[in-house]
Amino acid sequence: MPKDIPVSNGNLLFNFDSDYQIRDVYFPLIGQENHSKGNPFRFGVWVDGRCSWMGPEWKKDLRYHYNSLVTDVFLKNEALGLELCCSDVVEIDLNVYIKKIEVTNLKGKERQVRLFFNHDFHLYGNDIGETAYFDPRTRSIIHYKANRYFLINCSVAEKCGVDYYACGDKEVPGRERTWKDAEDGELNGNQISWGSADSTIGIWLQLPSGGKAEAFYWMAAGTLYHEVAQLNHEVIEKTPAELIKRTSNYWEAWIQKESRSFGDLPKTVTDIFNRSLLILKTQIDNRGAIIAANDSDIVRFGKDTYSYMWGRDGAFVAAALAKAGYTEVCRKFFNFCSRVLSEEGYLYQHYNPDGSLASNWHPWLLDGKAVIPIQEDSTALILWALWIHYENSKEIGFIRPLYNELIQKSADFLVAHRDLETLLPRPSYDLWEERFGVHSFTVAAVIAGLSAAANFARLFQDASLAEKYDKVAEQMKEGLTRHLYHTGLKRYARSGYRNSDGYELDEVIDVSLLGLTILGALPPKDPRMVETMKAIRRQLWLKTPVEGCARYQNDVYQRPNDSPPDIPGNPWFISTLWLGEYFIACAESLQELHEALPYLEWCGKNAIPSGVFAEQVHPVNSSPLSVSPLTWSHSAFVWTVLQYTEKFNTLKNNGV
Repeated sequence: MPKDIPVSNGNLLFNFDSDYQIRDVYFPLIGQENHSKGNPFRFGVWVDGRCSWMGPEWKKDLRYHYNSLVTDVFLKNEALGLELCCSDVVEIDLNVYIKKIEVTNLKGKERQVRLFFNHDFHLYGNDIGETAYFDPRTRSIIHYKANRYFLINCSVAEKCGVDYYACGDKEVPGRERTWKDAEDGELNGNQISWGSADSTIGIWLQLPSGGKAEAFYWMAAGTLYHEVAQLNHEVIEKTPAELIKRTSNYWEAWIQKESRSFGDLPKTVTDIFNRSLLILKTQIDNRGAIIAANDSDIVRFGKDTYSYMWGRDGAFVAAALAKAGYTEVCRKFFNFCSRVLSEEGYLYQHYNPDGSLASNWHPWLLDGKAVIPIQEDSTALILWALWIHYENSKEIGFIRPLYNELIQKSADFLVAHRDLETLLPRPSYDLWEERFGVHSFTVAAVIAGLSAAANFARLFQDASLAEKYDKVAEQMKEGLTRHLYHTGLKRYARSGYRNSDGYELDEVIDVSLLGLTILGALPPKDPRMVETMKAIRRQLWLKTPVEGCARYQNDVYQRPNDSPPDIPGNPWFISTLWLGEYFIACAESLQELHEALPYLEWCGKNAIPSGVFAEQVHPVNSSPLSVSPLTWSHSAFVWTVLQYTEKFNTLKNNGV
């Protein structure tokens, strides 16, 4: 189930599913310690003797307020005669989630409506040794275990405190969950539960005939009791309404801080540009880690997660944010990369948000030989992104401490990690993390990384080092054409596998070949690149009503059972946007530039109504597949829009 409306402040992240249930609660690191374990926190309504939890019988419209990370949720239940308008936010300065609920009575009589909020915590990601209790000091429900505390409270008509509640044992046979206890409209008032505990609170509202009533609900997160008690005090003192307004005002100011010209792009595209910038912020931890995705549904299928920092994904995000004018967001990211870089100068597959090494499925031994289990493109792309950061910020004081420990160290590894005969990189895993070999995309990334390192060396007047990095980059460009160009197919191959004569070439067409142009290794109108692009468009563009571009031929990852048998794979946002970026790079007139528009518009058509992009979509009905949101999808959209507007302004100024 996609996560439609994430809200976060960089320490505390809440994900909602399409039924408007809280499904993920991350704290204190974004992407680490999911305190719900992906289980739903139910939200329901009782009226006229009937209880209804958010689900199929509710009409739901889950969006955000314009240019804000405050949600704008509309809920309607015809059978109950109720409408709800809700706003959700994680306060920008306080680790507190706040919900405003406005209930409208659609019937011509006075009614009492009871709202119920259930909490299925798994603190630290498990359900052992937890306590839930009613705290009379704060008149709230508190869940705690070790150094994780969550305080839940509410208010109606400026009266604060929980009056209706139940704490229960959720995993004990014969015991009823507290959300089931709520279905008769009452809660048993049990004050404490421990072990595997859940809780439910209720809010009673009196609605006049055809009238409205308003309530607030909040959840404070901390590491000690006094932290959450103090946060609760601040919410009451400042009022939930004012905190929602304060946070909304901040995000509106943040998104509008850059004066921006979008050329002739339609509003449907520019609105999603701003939304993408905001979504990106929800996936970035305040200590620097840019997380690939925080959708816990993926855990159910692979027993692993996307809640890691991949160097490649993070580099693309950091580059897009820098180009958009948000260089301050990513300073901590580059410092994070510098901290976790290995002594040899490379990044491993991925990292936990706290900087520790994450799970890794790449073996250290292949065909009886020891290998480094990495994707070399991740290391190289950090240098590429850092130069883009510098170009857009000119923060030489920030860059200087990174020169020796990140830039030079990584670049020296890229120089050393080469086949001394072909001068191409030694084998590593591809950007899709599936194949071990020498990949065209990786070569392009290494060329881009070394070119960036050479630029930094020139910046700091290190002429000999700049010459060295430039020379190796040029040698790799020559090696790319000499060894990875397929003369029979008249296009580049996605990979090569070393043999005694050079490389055995992989003939499968792969959208990653566009990296040769996107990363600057080859000009877009190089005849060999043009033929490569034609093959990609011909073989990877889906001939279904949804259309879109697949990653490569016979891609089975997350392919639905009901997908057409003749498609190359599911359409990905990244793949589709790379096609658009290629056309932007080629454009020499506004008419040619407009060839990129359908690829940007495709993204808008296939987004969730809130503006969230998944990793990929169903090839027939366009429903989101895999994780949602995928951080990289949003950064690719931001980057492509900026490339478009930059080219538009250039062409217009030149009168073409």
